[in-house]
Amino acid sequence: MGVRFQKRIRIFPGVYINLSKSGVSASVGGKGATVNVNATGKRMVTFGIPGTGLSYRAPLSNAILLALIVVAILAALAYVLFPMQVGAILHWWQPQWFPMPVPTPTPAAG
Repeated sequence: MGVRFQKRIRIFPGVYINLSKSGVSASVGGKGATVNVNATGKRMVTFGIPGTGLSYRAPLSNAILLALIVVAILAALAYVLFPMQVGAILHWWQPQWFPMPVPTPTPAAG
């Protein structure tokens, strides 16, 4: 049986420096999806179902990177158009990162 060592240092929410016997890496992400880059530049992406222990890990290809960028752009556009609905979804996904949005009162007509 081999001995393993791993230490994860939180830089700020969703960004970590990982120390292990095999070297140093950086991770960005949260529940459901994480991108990891090691010291040699190898990029990996992990998709998982939070709370189940089930995940899929694969090399981060240019196609997956492009897809993640497109999803981020679409999410930003959706937030501009529908901030309350997107805020509620983001709060459900990562409640510690995104506080529950509070509706802004509209001035009464009169």
